[in-house]
Amino acid sequence: MNFIAMDFETANHHPESACSLALVMVRNNKIVDRFYTVINPQMPFDAHNIQIHDITATDVQDAPTMAEVWPQIKELYQPGMLVAAHNARFDTNVMRQSLARYDIQEPHYFVIDTLQTSKLFEPDLHDHKLDTVSEALSVELWHHHNALSDSEACAGILIAQDKQFGDDAIKNLVYQI
Repeated sequence: MNFIAMDFETANHHPESACSLALVMVRNNKIVDRFYTVINPQMPFDAHNIQIHDITATDVQDAPTMAEVWPQIKELYQPGMLVAAHNARFDTNVMRQSLARYDIQEPHYFVIDTLQTSKLFEPDLHDHKLDTVSEALSVELWHHHNALSDSEACAGILIAQDKQFGDDAIKNLVYQI
């Protein structure tokens, strides 16, 4: 299976406040590349968000904006590309709103949500949070709420589920943005 696992962290409750982004590129069920950056959201940080991901305004003061990051990654979002995220509704909304803030048109791509796949394929778990599913599938999650760690765990979850349940079961859960 070929896909990109994507994870954002935000500075506050606004979806356009992306403060970090990680992408993990998977080809033939193997991680082949990684991209990580902090992002200057040009917005205030909320203490609650800082407590979750430990990224502060000082950490991103010299970081690129989403408008400056986009040219580095836009080629990955070709029509037909599959993007995985754990709670994809959150991450795809952050992408959409962060790009819209700079009048950048959101690309069209396919999405699979490992939160949803986990609810289907791992129904007996007490919850389907990223850390719970990672542990149940023996997928490494080295620092929860670090975008790169979360993206790698998301990729690992989808790879494990694809190996166990097959491409056809996975494809039934894909939708388009």
